[in-house]
Amino acid sequence: MPRVCFQLQVRPERMAEYVERHRAVWPEMLQAIADAGRRNYSLFLRGDGLLIGYYETDDDTASAAALAADPRTAAWEAEAADFFESLPGTRPDQGAPQLPEVFHLEDQLARLN
Repeated sequence: MPRVCFQLQVRPERMAEYVERHRAVWPEMLQAIADAGRRNYSLFLRGDGLLIGYYETDDDTASAAALAADPRTAAWEAEAADFFESLPGTRPDQGAPQLPEVFHLEDQLARLN
């Protein structure tokens, strides 16, 4: 199962509002994420606005396509876009750089058995 980690930069002046909005994400957005096949989804925010996201999915390409095509996500993404430093020519939610995984405890433990 692919594990996906990504990073974005939240605008410093919008960090408090970003955190507040994520205390109660819209139920339809939560369901859209789940319906797209993403699970174990977490966001981590550093004090300078560095946002690290993590989720698991069976097929990341299909998951991203499902979210991009899902009408439930459009309003959330439109509102969320202004929270992030822009990525040239892309929507922040679709253009976030992914970080390569270099270590996973369970994978290495499984190789020992």
